Amino acid sequence: MEINTLKINIERIWEDRNLLSENVDSINEVIELLDKGEIRVAEPENNDWQINGWIKKAILLYFASQKMKTHEVGIFEFYDKIPLKKNFEKLGVRVVPHAISRYGSFLAKGVIMMPSYVNIGAFVDENSMVDTWTTVGSCAQIGKNVHLSGGVGVGGVLEPLQANPVIIEDNCFIGSRCIIVEGVRICKEAVLGANVVITASTKIIDVSESEPIEYKGIVPERSVVIPGSIPKKFNAGTYNVNCALIIGKRKESTDKKTSLNNALRNFNVSI
Repeated sequence: MEINTLKINIERIWEDRNLLSENVDSINEVIELLDKGEIRVAEPENNDWQINGWIKKAILLYFASQKMKTHEVGIFEFYDKIPLKKNFEKLGVRVVPHAISRYGSFLAKGVIMMPSYVNIGAFVDENSMVDTWTTVGSCAQIGKNVHLSGGVGVGGVLEPLQANPVIIEDNCFIGSRCIIVEGVRICKEAVLGANVVITASTKIIDVSESEPIEYKGIVPERSVVIPGSIPKKFNAGTYNVNCALIIGKRKESTDKKTSLNNALRNFNVSI
């Protein structure tokens, strides 16, 4: 079925749930296309990102249309509505026990999953590393050659429908135990040191020049970021709250792969 026809069908079902039972095939087709990477919840467009809200609706309708089932994988048993992703050898994806990727997520060729989790609607592009105990939430978009270090939490988003997914663009390095949620966008080649936490309301402050520059919801290209704190007044007094500090930029001339680690080490930042 053509994409535009699928979109129209999904919007119709969303508005009238009485149509759900007789249009399961359309919903299943959308999830299959997601699983193959032929459509995406979000896609780059003119240096920005286009959010396809109708696909998020299809995922929610998929949940509503599926029944709970027992899924057995060797000695393991799962009880869920959604099966697990399969055929990793054919996809050219390395999956280490106990890594799990749900059906309806996309893993491109060369992706490596250490024991980790990738949820439905997520897109992980070529040659990216999802390291140990990292979670890639529903609909999150991960670019090419991205390294998500151990214990990274990339937030998922299905509702509200207008909410943007987390986007981590090509050649980024995300240090150990970072948390990125609420539709934050990490632009190309950025490097985050260990334990950086960024939400939609987190202040991201560039302190690399004589005057600070403040951002919210976006980390500019090639930024090197560390965790920080700033004072905030409350009724009970002044306390420090979390922020993220941009302390410099990666050089465009440096090799992307080797400089991911070096960019942090050059600023004496832990990874």
